[in-house]
Amino acid sequence: MVERYLSEEFHVPPKHPSEEALRKWRKAVTLVKNHRRRFRHVTDLDKRSIHHHRVSKIKENLRVGFLTVRAAMRFMDGVVHFLNHNSEDAKVSNFQNNPDKLASMVQNYDVKTLRSLGGVNGIAEAVKVNIDEGVKSTELTIRQQTYGVNKYTEKPSKSFFMFVWEALHDLTLIILIVCAVVSIGVGLATEGFPDGIYDGLGILLSILLVVTVTAVSDYKQSLQFKELDKEKKKISCQVTRDTCRKQVSIYDLVVGDIVHLSIGDQVPADGIFISGYSLLIDESSLTGESEAVHIDEKKPFVLGGTKVQDGSAKMLVAAVGMRTEWGKLMETLSDEGENETPLQVKLNGVATVIGKIGLIFAVLTFLVLTVRFLVGKATRNEFSSWTSSDALSMLDYFATAVTIIVVAVPEGLPLAVTLSLAFAMKKLMDDKALVRHLSACETMGSSTCICTDKTGTLTTNHMVVDKIWVSGQATDAKEPLELRENVSTVLLQCIFECTCSEVVKDANGQTSVLGTPTESAILEYGLLFGGDFGIVRSNIKLLKMEPFNSKKKNMSVITRLPNGQIRAFCKGASEIVLAMCDKIIDDSGEPAEMSEEKANVIINVINEFADKALRTLCLAYIDVEGEFDMQKDIPALGYTLIAVVGIKDPLRPGVKEAVETCLAAGITVRMVTGDNINTARAIAKECGILTENGVAIEGPDFRNKSDEEKSELAPMIQVMARSSPTDKLELVKNLRVLSEVVAVTGDGTNDAPALHESDIGFAMGIAGTEVAKEQADVIVMDDDFATIVKVAKWGRAVYINIQKFVQFQLTVNIVALMINFVSACITGSAPLTAVQLLWVNLIMDTLGALALATEPPNDGLMNRQPVKRTESFITRTMWRNIIGQSVYQMAVLFVLNFAGKPILNLEGDNATVILDTFIFNTFVFCQVFNEINSRDIDKINIFRSMLSSWIFIVVMFATIVFQIIIVEFLGTFASTVPLDWELWLLSIGIGFVSMPIAVVLKCIPVEKSVVKQHHDGYEIVPNGPEGV
Repeated sequence: MVERYLSEEFHVPPKHPSEEALRKWRKAVTLVKNHRRRFRHVTDLDKRSIHHHRVSKIKENLRVGFLTVRAAMRFMDGVVHFLNHNSEDAKVSNFQNNPDKLASMVQNYDVKTLRSLGGVNGIAEAVKVNIDEGVKSTELTIRQQTYGVNKYTEKPSKSFFMFVWEALHDLTLIILIVCAVVSIGVGLATEGFPDGIYDGLGILLSILLVVTVTAVSDYKQSLQFKELDKEKKKISCQVTRDTCRKQVSIYDLVVGDIVHLSIGDQVPADGIFISGYSLLIDESSLTGESEAVHIDEKKPFVLGGTKVQDGSAKMLVAAVGMRTEWGKLMETLSDEGENETPLQVKLNGVATVIGKIGLIFAVLTFLVLTVRFLVGKATRNEFSSWTSSDALSMLDYFATAVTIIVVAVPEGLPLAVTLSLAFAMKKLMDDKALVRHLSACETMGSSTCICTDKTGTLTTNHMVVDKIWVSGQATDAKEPLELRENVSTVLLQCIFECTCSEVVKDANGQTSVLGTPTESAILEYGLLFGGDFGIVRSNIKLLKMEPFNSKKKNMSVITRLPNGQIRAFCKGASEIVLAMCDKIIDDSGEPAEMSEEKANVIINVINEFADKALRTLCLAYIDVEGEFDMQKDIPALGYTLIAVVGIKDPLRPGVKEAVETCLAAGITVRMVTGDNINTARAIAKECGILTENGVAIEGPDFRNKSDEEKSELAPMIQVMARSSPTDKLELVKNLRVLSEVVAVTGDGTNDAPALHESDIGFAMGIAGTEVAKEQADVIVMDDDFATIVKVAKWGRAVYINIQKFVQFQLTVNIVALMINFVSACITGSAPLTAVQLLWVNLIMDTLGALALATEPPNDGLMNRQPVKRTESFITRTMWRNIIGQSVYQMAVLFVLNFAGKPILNLEGDNATVILDTFIFNTFVFCQVFNEINSRDIDKINIFRSMLSSWIFIVVMFATIVFQIIIVEFLGTFASTVPLDWELWLLSIGIGFVSMPIAVVLKCIPVEKSVVKQHHDGYEIVPNGPEGV
């Protein structure tokens, strides 16, 4: 019944929840002790709505302004063309050391002023930079002082005292503070100083301890989130500085920097187009306008915060930081917080249910104590006479009832999820995984399938040309290649011209290649072959470029050779480029018609390379007659095939083991790649993804099937080759319809839809574009598949750790409630005082969460099946342990409470206080040993990896030490007396008995056993001591 209530009222999807779902659970939360603390990590939906409206209004104003300026600019170009050359309108000297004028020119799209200054070269003169050499490193500080820093204003983070203030907003603690103050006042009036202040001061000191520990825990957690937030904002870009091309943080950019832009990049600042090809800018993040803007010499202004949708270019930075529209927009963005995770919501529901029960018990306890007290006075005929001690008794009853609410409302449950996720995120950061969204870490624990890229994720992404076929001969790339001069010339022209990469020299004169691994491998081969990148590029003029994208799977350029001949080069996926060719350079070194027989020879070469797990590409060229119309597309047919290149990209170390770990954990791994199907098969077999009966299919084949066929085929697919981003998206959609929890990796701009659609999106930190990273839930900093497996392991650890904490806390709740309520009903007094209950609350709440919710994962977690989303959070196994331990503890404490004096042979005036102290001490040690029991819910060996969890050890040690201090030295405040060593040993012994009881309980079967199967149908043979 409880689970049904939770699933109805406290359910939100892990990704893209509706506002209705978010509001529904908020309304269902009716009992909260500290609204500020409980909902610190929960978004204020009303504020978010107002904020979104404000941002939308700003974007709309920007959009209208930009459209108006562009329309005026087009009119100016058409009607008043002569104004473009009017040099009197602006002078270069006016823009020197004048950052506001520069920023205004870019934001107002003032092409007239730009042209009157002499274009981008005039601006370069104004900001004192050489476009070819870039900014000098020695000038950076001066430029930042003159033109500003590329950062926007951020709100200051909370101080420690703000967390103390928030912790003090707990309603029950406020009531207890009032009770304590009243108690001190009445005590001073009746008993004098100092005896009259002890009870009240004890409560105040306990509250101070609770508030301090809570604030320290929350403050440290906030520092972890702040550190992670800094990591999320780390974006780098390519610039030319000191005549060298290098990678720098966008926050280190200065006005005058020459920035290199490519597909998927975020434009880091406002700038002016220098040169480039087919540059399309997506301004939707700034203006909300979905249509991309083409940037060239006529429309040269590029705005910071926008995205490169296509093409490549160089730009001159003209405005940074708060002088850009993006900086101003970012300043208005409030820290909305993330959407709450499903587990946080569910535990808010659990806390609400338990809180209501606790409130009922607290009220009943107060009523029973009060009624018994009043009846006692009535029987003694004292009803008409009231003393200050009577008032203190009533006040104690009220304080006890309020403290029961403190213990009963498990405020720490939902916050324990945040604590556990923050701890996991910090550890994953050390493991090279940056979790952008809290829910991703949680969801990954339930993942059943990973659709992974091949290049760079399963492989090292350190590519080298291994084999090449050219002029009728296939040779090893390391062997010297003897070609006719005309063949080697056209081969090197294609290699050095048909590329977006560059050959550069660093400060030490060392040559290196900057660009994608595939292009770098081909360029390095060209250099190895004896080519000179600089000479070829200087002799040939590049007219137009169509960069590579995952849709067309090739790139093309059109050039003018030194003799005036127009020549196009093409490079890309082997079968795509081969289909564009109708000629081939044969073994004579001359172009010849591509006969069917020759085409079959090339296909066999491609397959032979692919079977050796080599990535295959074809290089081709076509000579264009006459002049080329720049408005037209580069030719798509009629090419002459130059060469077939086989590129080697070895498997990453540990990938095979990581795949095996996934399969043992019930997670199916699917390879989705743009490579040739033979290459994909070979790699998939090598790393254990493709099994004997597994399905390997090409993207177009899957794409052309009916919806029914796709749905039937999707779960059987282990390899999808020659896939486009659309194919990946279709596969993800079909798998999710079948209730799979799908994780997807992606690095390109076109992968963004699949990353958005998936349950967990992984973007690559090294090879990934900013567009892909923005859509991802997790960024894999080292691009390694094994890192994804670590995220899955931590995701499972988070779920299990929260279950451990819930099991522990519910046991304490049940026992504390029942012992005080039953005792109040029978004896008229509660054995656990307000101060003692506050200490118990600290043990089971903040300290319990620290101990159990931060335990690192063990390897046994990856030998379990994924937790289904429909599965009950509080399982039968947990209920078995909770009920078993609660029954034992209550039985012991009830016996001690009602028959403790004769059993322990306690006599004299202080027998009652000794017994109450002993009950309190025994209760605490029962929780200490039960906390150790809770380290594993269903395994007997609870000590496995215990020493590796230093937080658990520290919390246990601190709890025991402080318990000794409370009992032995703080009796005046905590209503305790020192115990002799026999009673101490007996307390510890009774607590220890809970451990063999836990062993017995774990031998009672309550869950149905599930037989794990490998994804090819075979049952997994159990191994290791994990069953113990």
